Amino acid sequence: MFAETLESVRSQASKRTLYERVVVGALATIFALKIYWFFRWGFRYDQQVPDFAAFHLVAQRIWLGDLDLTYQFAAFMKMQASQPGGATGFMPWTYPPQFDLLLAPLAFLPTWAAYALFTGTTLVAYLMTLRKLAGEHFAQVLVILFPAIAITIGCGQNGFLTGALIGLVCIHAERRQVLAGLALGAMVIKPHLAVAISLYLLANRRWATIAVAAAVVLVSSLVCTLAFGPQTWLAWLGAIKESASLLEQGLYPLFRMISGYAALYNSGVPASGAFWGQATIAGLALAIVVLGIVRAMPSSFTLGIAALVSVMISPYAYDYDLPITGIGLALILPDLPKVASPRERSLMYALLMLAGAYGLLQSTSLASGFDESFKPAIAGAALMVLLAMLLMMMWRNALPATAAEVGAPARVLE
Repeated sequence: MFAETLESVRSQASKRTLYERVVVGALATIFALKIYWFFRWGFRYDQQVPDFAAFHLVAQRIWLGDLDLTYQFAAFMKMQASQPGGATGFMPWTYPPQFDLLLAPLAFLPTWAAYALFTGTTLVAYLMTLRKLAGEHFAQVLVILFPAIAITIGCGQNGFLTGALIGLVCIHAERRQVLAGLALGAMVIKPHLAVAISLYLLANRRWATIAVAAAVVLVSSLVCTLAFGPQTWLAWLGAIKESASLLEQGLYPLFRMISGYAALYNSGVPASGAFWGQATIAGLALAIVVLGIVRAMPSSFTLGIAALVSVMISPYAYDYDLPITGIGLALILPDLPKVASPRERSLMYALLMLAGAYGLLQSTSLASGFDESFKPAIAGAALMVLLAMLLMMMWRNALPATAAEVGAPARVLE
């Protein structure tokens, strides 16, 4: 079966090495081609621009002193349209000021060099973190996550950064709570992706981690206020409100989203119904984490589940956020055969690959200018099915920790 074929990769060191080299080599090739493309033609392709173009534009506006204008959608749209190539696409800016602060140095680099630095650094950090967590399952996770990683390279988004941060939280959650707190606090750049992990830490009374994370958020907020002025926070809050309105009107590219909201809305469910559906999905995702804790399942497995469902909480989640699921998959793979049949594991792997592959197909269609009249949010539907499978699996099976594991660090982190 599909699961057994994928899982056989780890049976021989030579086979694992071969798969790792092939996949990493393919990713490096995609990355190199993107750098060449941006060096040769800049951030445009048939009037479409990658998300990183907005990152670089925001970095430039910081030094021009009008960062708050980037949070005004009409003004930011004009800024993007005025860029070379006259792009017609538009990316609203709703990131917290902390992410602006991170991007600021990129303004001093040419566009292609800024892309290479940001994407290259975060990609390496993500792969190193993933390898640390996955161990002998690294090649298997790479194969399953290949489409999602390729998407993130292509658009230059921050999925590798958030994936690496969540991975660092998982690595240090048991023994080095201060380091885990620093990584968790850094997730302020995309806090909706840290909800499930935060619930796990709270339920397990990791107070030091929570305290350090809160301190990071507070200190970084103060730094941003001093650097950009208090008006930036008001502009950001206004952008959040406007973004919610656009989402309700279906003006985002929902076919690229991976949320239950997108899947429901694109299938004809009214916005209010889709929001309630998303709330239900988020509640079930968090319930799975609590269920793993209540049933005293191994910490690495429950932590992996928390990472896996992180992308299912918010209605605003895209295919480039999928690298986080690789962190969760790496943690649950050692114990997954104990609670899921080969057929169930095959379906789980296929659903994750489908979510990434569909996004890759759609992003390629956008880049080529090919427009389809019917674009369902397949990735969101795939993750809804995956969530149902996880809930059934966790409810049906008990995988209690052994006496040696109780109160001990997660097995894969030792």
